[in-house]
This record gives sequence, C-alpha cells and structure tokens, in this order.
Amino acid sequence: DAGSPGRSRRARTDAGTNEPLDALSPEGRDRAQGSGEGEMGETSETVERPRIRRALLSVSDKTGLVPLAEALAQHGVELVSTGGTSAALKAAGLAVRDVADLTGFPEMMGGRLKTLHPNVHGGLLAVRGDADHQEAAERHGISPIDLLVVNLYPFEATVAKGADYAECVENVDIGGPAMIRAAAKNHASVTVVVDPADYDALLAEMAAHDGATRFGFRQCFAAKAYARTAAYDAAISNWLGGVTAGEGGGDPFPPIYTVQFRKSMALRYGENPHQRAAFYVAPGAEPGSVSTARQLLGKELSYNNIADTDAALECVKELGPAPACVIVKHANPCGVAEAATSAAAYDRAFKTDPESAFGGIIAFNRALDEETARLIVDRQFVEVIIAPAASEAAIAAVAAKKNIRLLVSGPWPAAPGPRLDYKKVAGGLLVQTADLALHDKLEVVTRRKPTDVEISDLVFAWKVAKYVKSNAIVYAGGGATLGIGAGQMSRVNSVRIAAIKAEHAGLSLAGSVVASDAFFPFADGLLAAAEAGATAFIQPGGSMRDDEVVKAADERGLSMVLTG
Repeated sequence: DAGSPGRSRRARTDAGTNEPLDALSPEGRDRAQGSGEGEMGETSETVERPRIRRALLSVSDKTGLVPLAEALAQHGVELVSTGGTSAALKAAGLAVRDVADLTGFPEMMGGRLKTLHPNVHGGLLAVRGDADHQEAAERHGISPIDLLVVNLYPFEATVAKGADYAECVENVDIGGPAMIRAAAKNHASVTVVVDPADYDALLAEMAAHDGATRFGFRQCFAAKAYARTAAYDAAISNWLGGVTAGEGGGDPFPPIYTVQFRKSMALRYGENPHQRAAFYVAPGAEPGSVSTARQLLGKELSYNNIADTDAALECVKELGPAPACVIVKHANPCGVAEAATSAAAYDRAFKTDPESAFGGIIAFNRALDEETARLIVDRQFVEVIIAPAASEAAIAAVAAKKNIRLLVSGPWPAAPGPRLDYKKVAGGLLVQTADLALHDKLEVVTRRKPTDVEISDLVFAWKVAKYVKSNAIVYAGGGATLGIGAGQMSRVNSVRIAAIKAEHAGLSLAGSVVASDAFFPFADGLLAAAEAGATAFIQPGGSMRDDEVVKAADERGLSMVLTG
C-alpha cells in the first residue's frame, strides 16, 4: 500500500496535460478519468459517471434503510450486507447477499471480524480503468463495490448514556471506519454515504443520471465521510484520553483534545466588514440554543447578530418562572425584566436604557404573542427577536416591519447538561467547564439582614450580572434592571456608569439592590452605590479587604450577602 499512490499517479494522468489527476480541477478530473474495457472500467464516460451496480450496506442506525434499499433494487443494484442490516433487509423481502458470501468467511468474534477482507477492500479500492488493478481483481475474484452505505457503531451515544468502560470499548467500530476511508479514497469511482439524512440526495442523483453519480457529488460525499471518521476518532481519543488522565475517574481535559464543528451557514462577513466568517455548530448542540434555533423571518443573520442573540437567549434562560425579557446590545444586557406578561416584561426592560435598546437583540422565555410583537415593532428598531415559539399573529406583526429577524429556539432543558466552553488565544485554546452554577449559598455578612423583597431582587440581579462583561455592576428593583455598568477597567467606574444610565433613563435607584460580579476590592464601589440609593448588595466575596467593605456597609445600615 505504501508504494501504491505513486504508481496510481503514474498510471492515471491526463493525456492532454500529463498532470496527475490529483492536480486537476474537479472538471478536469471528470474529463480525464478512465479508459479500457471490462468491469473495472468500460469507457471514459462510465468511469466519469460510474453506474452503481453493487452496493454494500452496513448500518448501525437503520433509519431510512429499507426505503433506500428498495430504491437501489429498483435501479438494478445488487445489495450486499452484514449482520443486523442484512436481517432487516431480508425481513423486508429484499434480495440480499451476505458479506460472508463475498469474503468466504463467516462473521466471527462477536461481529468484530466480518468486513476486514481483500474481497471487500479490494472491491472498494480498485481503480477503475487501471490495468494492473483490473488484472489483480480478476485473478483473485474481487468484484467492484460501487456504493458504500455505512454508519458507525454509536460510540458517542454509548459514552453519553454513561455506559461502563467495557461497553464503550465494544462500541468502538473498526471495520466501518476502514471501509469508509477506503471508499472515500477511491471516490473517483466509488460513492460513500455515512449519514441517513443524505439518502434522498443519493437517490435523486442516481435518478437524474441513470443510476450513476457525478464526480463532484462523490467528492463532496467523500469529504463528509472523512469528516465523520475524524469526528469518530476524536470522540474515542477524547474519551480514552480523559479516562487515562483521570486515572479511571474521568477527566474532561485529556492530554490531546480534538473538537469538531459542522458548518451551519456562511456569513456575509465577520465582526468587521473586511473579515470573512462562517457559523459552525457542535454535534449534539443543546436544544433551545442559538445553534439549533430556526429563523422564521428577516434577512440573513450576521456574525454579530448570532453572538448577541446567544448572549440574550442564554441570559433569559436563567430567569423565570415569570415571563421575562432580555435586551442585549454589543454583547451586554442593557435591559432585563420579569413581569406578569411578556409585553410588560419587555416594557420594563426597554425602560432601563431606551437609547441602548435601539438596534438591539430581544429574547423572551415565553412564546412571542401578538401584543408583545406589536409593542416592539411600533416602538423601536430591532435587529433580532428570539423566543421559544411564536404565534401566527405575532409572526404576521413582525413580518409587517421590514428586515426584522425572528427566530424560534424551541424549548430548552430545565437543567442544562455539562458542557465545555472555549476561548481562542493566539496559538492556543482555553477550555473550561461551562458556568452552570449561580452560588453555593447566600451568606449574610452584615448586621442588617436583607428583606425578602431585597433577597428576590438580589438573586435576580445576580443572574443578570452573570451575563454582563466584567467589571459588571447591576442595579435592580422590583424584578427589573435599573442601571447596568459593563466592561470597565475599575469596578467603581462600573458603579458610577450604571448610576448615570439609570439617571439618564429617569429611573430612581432609591431602595435598589446591587449585584457585583466579583468582590469589591475597596469600599469605594459600595459607597458610590449607596450614595446613588442602593440598600442591599450581592457579591462573591474573597477580597483581602472584605472586612473593610462589610464594616462600611454596617456603618450605613446596608445589607450584604456573599455567594461564595
């Protein structure tokens, strides 16, 4: 095998250019493929668009299997299959040749050994139109396989369900990836399909080309096949590396970490107009997220739209059970509120900072209704509205205003599962477990205890502060934000900016509460907030000057809780 690539390139050159086929464009490769007679390669045209005569089907996921096989049979395709796949096809009344008949060996070792045989891999790898390959195939009785349909043992699902070590290892597929890689390598002649979602595309291609497939089609599906085996190997490597790194106890950070995302959409540009960009989604992305949301209305999403919509949706998911609204501008919440209805929640959120709300992203934790939709479109310019669902009347109301993007996320899990978050740095990647916790406990550290109303507002403000860029300060009262200070280099300036925002919006901070996303390093931030009217504070604690801050609070009759 080590010597074959060079030989294949010498044997398969384009007569007009004397260039290796690998160096030609897809169109050039289509023109250049094949010559000679016989089953491995009949004419230039049949090798460019080889008619599928024999297919090997071996799938773990039986979704769509029988309709696919029935359609292939109608095209006159001989079906070869393995184990459970063969049994399913025979039960459907289809004529199927067992792979054991092809290899001359029965399946053995609990199914571990069935397709690792020259009669299988030779049929996939033989270059059509290559005299040496054709002679070897004829001499050893190897028949070509024109189509491979394989999906792999469900390793990822087995790990995800918490199976024990032995079961996870048993779900490591060997023969499947080997066949996929062989067929994908020989995509000049062989079509490989690894996803049941692509069966319809395969059948449409065959129907349009008299049972054949075009080179560009096979090339695209080969790329997808290699992406699948890469993801599969990465999942195994990450799991096994995590097990060994944790000495049997499990570790989410193996010595070598591999991650794969699927391209969801090409974007017009990136964060700035001169940057190129695309949106990629992780396999198994959590439902109720921006990655799995459906766009119902509006123009194409931009890079910044997606980033800000994620920020708004993730924040609103923290709130409730009351109807809640979050308005985000430039990745920060500029207004957040809970109320008896979505319309009232939006109205209160908007009033936190009407200027910043202009051109913002609006997220809800309830289905968008007509009243709320009309209130938004009549009041402000908005880039994106996202909610779990939307009524037909609400959709119509939004559609009446040009270019507003309306997305529905669907429901989200009540308790999100563990996941990893990533941050790119030059030459590296920071990986951490997702921030799914709010606090260990609420520890009152001042002489005055917060009232029940203050506690409710403190918890609300704390949830919002989680989504405000540090240094983050959130004033709140009555289940709504009153002023938000974000992203300042000093905490006391975030305190002052948040108070200025409230004043500018005409909102009183008297009796408000304050959430600070990190400890107050000095008492100055607390004192500035108290001067603005705040009476209760929530913060993590942990400063070497905590005692000074608590003393300052006590001297002014303020209450403070630490989250740990």
